[in-house]
Amino acid sequence: MATQAFEDIAETFDFLGDWEERYREVISLGKAMPPMPEALKVPATKVTGCASQVWIHPEIRDGRFGFQGDSDASIVRGLIAILKALYTDLPVQEVPKVDAAAELARLGLDSHLSAQRSNGLKSMIVRIREAAQEAA
Repeated sequence: MATQAFEDIAETFDFLGDWEERYREVISLGKAMPPMPEALKVPATKVTGCASQVWIHPEIRDGRFGFQGDSDASIVRGLIAILKALYTDLPVQEVPKVDAAAELARLGLDSHLSAQRSNGLKSMIVRIREAAQEAA
């Protein structure tokens, strides 16, 4: 149940050779993501459980989920961009149904992230699901 934006990322990853190329792609995705306004980087939007600083600000419009996000680490910004592709524009009630672990495994992220980054990624997914459930 992935969005077309996520499918596009998965297709790109299929064509990339080794993990180093995929790692560079993750960073590139983060660099291409619009910056989050500083006014939204407040304690209420900060994600706990991440080694780096991460902020996620949900935005629900017409029953569809979206969010702004940012991090002080370039690889984590890229992970946020991937999560944006996975969840943005889904009906809010569909967000908790997404098997994020399975979708991200398609990119090979599950076996190449450090334990700290994996835990941080899980924390971001929990925050996204909670925001969607609150809005539903």
